[in-house]
Amino acid sequence: MNGTGVSGRYRIGKAFRFEAAHFLPGLPAGHQCARMHGHSYAVEFVLAAYRLVPPGFVTDFGDLAPVKQLIDSTLDHRVLNDLLPVAPTSENVAAWLAGWFVEQVEPSLPGRLVSVRVSETQSSWAEFVLEDR
Repeated sequence: MNGTGVSGRYRIGKAFRFEAAHFLPGLPAGHQCARMHGHSYAVEFVLAAYRLVPPGFVTDFGDLAPVKQLIDSTLDHRVLNDLLPVAPTSENVAAWLAGWFVEQVEPSLPGRLVSVRVSETQSSWAEFVLEDR
């Protein structure tokens, strides 16, 4: 219980932005995504916890600074095909970021990653949801 008389889980989200280019191999020659093109990506990380840590956080937003550092140093203004071991679809970018986060950042945090959502445009997104943990 959390003092409210109801049980549940707390969730927080933090969004990041970056600019990058990519192309998707294996598509028909006339498909627009087969050609090199760029996006203004938006990425959202969602974390959850059953209990808050003082002073009442799932995780301090400041502790997510390594995500910004990764984005700025590795993804921003790059060609994603040169960085990822898979085709750089939004789905694969979300899964890659989730794997990196769980390995590199999550061990030092009280909250647990729930999902990563990647948007290439304002009207479309793909999300990688981690299994219940």
